[in-house]
Amino acid sequence: MAGDELRAVFLLGPTASGKTDLAMRLPERLPERLGCEIVSVDSVQIYRGLDIGSAKPDADLLRRCPHHLIDILEPTEAYSAARFCDDAEALVRDINARGGLPLLSGGTMFYFHAFEYGLDALPSGDAELRREIDALCEAHGVGFLYERLCELDRDAARRIKPTDTQRIKRALEVHRLCDAPMSALQSGRRRTRPDMRLCKLAVEWGDRAELHRRIERRFTAMLDAGLRDEVCGLMLRGDMRPDGPAMRTAGYRQMWSHLDGRLSHDEMVAKSLSAHRQLAKRQLTWMRSMSDLNRYEMGGADMDAVADAMGEQIRRSLELV
Repeated sequence: MAGDELRAVFLLGPTASGKTDLAMRLPERLPERLGCEIVSVDSVQIYRGLDIGSAKPDADLLRRCPHHLIDILEPTEAYSAARFCDDAEALVRDINARGGLPLLSGGTMFYFHAFEYGLDALPSGDAELRREIDALCEAHGVGFLYERLCELDRDAARRIKPTDTQRIKRALEVHRLCDAPMSALQSGRRRTRPDMRLCKLAVEWGDRAELHRRIERRFTAMLDAGLRDEVCGLMLRGDMRPDGPAMRTAGYRQMWSHLDGRLSHDEMVAKSLSAHRQLAKRQLTWMRSMSDLNRYEMGGADMDAVADAMGEQIRRSLELV
């Protein structure tokens, strides 16, 4: 390897797929001298106070292994893919300089894409998603789409005429693909990727029904852990709004609507589960389009065996001894 070449590991997968568990097991499979550190690739865990609904690592996990890019912003602040790339690259350089190995783990797929390939362009279109948006436009009109865009991305809506059907559709498509407003992804500058050697690991669930059951169990656990009180506390801050950067997240958005009387409890649960399933679907779509992934099927697999296989792949890919 070239002396100035960075090295890092990607660990990505859909929501509720077991990434956190694997991320905590992997350092045990690697040479102790490496000092593996986790860099969160999650557009929600960056926010202070959004703990339960973001499945943020608990205090015990944070003590067991150094974590980065968690609790770095107030939930009223915006964060972009460009800023993530700058933050993550600085961390990778710092961890490498100390002889460590950064493990970038999470489910915000566009952040992975931007970090590896740069921010030269927004993601390409998705035919299935565009058909869904076209059907909404046909059924309800472009005005309906524009109102939806105003809810999701005020900044983009201000720059697009309410009659510009194609740009409205594109902005909605990008939001769905990246789980972030298009305005937050457009940094106004180009960014090239650093020289890196990567080992890219992907957690997959061929049994979609089992993944959906895991999503349901995890959301039930979030409710039991106090998600309602967490969102109530955020509402009582006085500086939050339901369409703000942190509240667009699956689970939080629906709980807010329940607390302000727009959804019943059962409707909130149903819509939250649907939003999490749609998130997983988009994440899996991203993963199918990504190259050089070492893919690991989790359905029925032993977690320790998967961690062993991933550890061996990291050693081979990064030529660790």
